[in-house]
Amino acid sequence: MNRKVAIILACFLLLIGLLVGYRIVVNKEKSKENSVGPGRAEAKVYGIVVRGKPFSDFLSLSGAIEANENVLLRSEISGVVESINFSEGGKVNAGQVLVRINDAEWKAQLAQAKTRSNLAAENERRARLLLEKEAISQEEYDIASADYRTAQSQIQVIEAQLAKTVITAPFSGIVGLRNVSKGSYVTPADDIAQLVNRSKVKVQFSIPEKYANRVQIGSAIKFTVQGLMEEFVAKVYAIEPMIEATTRTLRVRALADNADSQLIPGTFANIIFPLETVENGLLVPAEALIPIQNGKKVFVQRNGVAKEMLVETGGRTDAEVLIQKGIQEGDTVLTSGMMSLRDGSPVKVTLR
Repeated sequence: MNRKVAIILACFLLLIGLLVGYRIVVNKEKSKENSVGPGRAEAKVYGIVVRGKPFSDFLSLSGAIEANENVLLRSEISGVVESINFSEGGKVNAGQVLVRINDAEWKAQLAQAKTRSNLAAENERRARLLLEKEAISQEEYDIASADYRTAQSQIQVIEAQLAKTVITAPFSGIVGLRNVSKGSYVTPADDIAQLVNRSKVKVQFSIPEKYANRVQIGSAIKFTVQGLMEEFVAKVYAIEPMIEATTRTLRVRALADNADSQLIPGTFANIIFPLETVENGLLVPAEALIPIQNGKKVFVQRNGVAKEMLVETGGRTDAEVLIQKGIQEGDTVLTSGMMSLRDGSPVKVTLR
């Protein structure tokens, strides 16, 4: 009886030992899987092989169209408008008479001044003869001579005022809407009309100081305006000599032909300013870049693992960014799943 009990107890203990041993082996296997398996599992990501290709870098800027020449017509003297010799919206030539101001009063003053000048001339002649005979002093002759010269100067002043009663076009162009009528009383503060020359137009825009050294006299730019599908070309002809302190930008002006008058001064322009052309640029999708504290980084595949690479970027298109430093042609750049990767993580890349 005792022997049977001993055998049963031995079998029971052996069974317990086997169960404990099996459990220990299973726990060791699980522990090995947890410590080795997940950390080394390949992450499935997408990527591209970087190939060099031409890239033209440019700036997209906003600007304004300005007339080549633009002036507000005003009278230099006050008076009543006697005649208007232009049509609103019509073309005029340089030197053409546009407006005449009543000059009757100035003509009367001129006649009076000429009469005084004639009398002063005669007095000067008589004084000169008397001086030659020593009948008068040199001082008396000088007074008569000064009166004559003053009378002549007065004639010149009145003639200058008479010339101002005729308003002429300083250059050829188109006259806008007039603000006066025949018979109106005008002063030098009143705008009569606007004269615009738009056979050529100026394109004014500002460049960030970072690119200020890229612009040169003669540089060509392209621009578009709303409502027109055509792309226009202009050449830089003037550059502001210093950066504006408030905006940290450099003002630039370019000149464009406008023989068909399509471009209207005052409209906005969307400007494409070329910076440089790279013959063998390395472009990566914008989503491949990861912002970090010191700049940007990308992940590339090297020997089956992800390698973290710091990069320097340049220009960009709508979907791609130019990499100036950090990667080489032929590198496989990862484009998805990068946020869960670390340097050295094993990856399985599907090329796009």
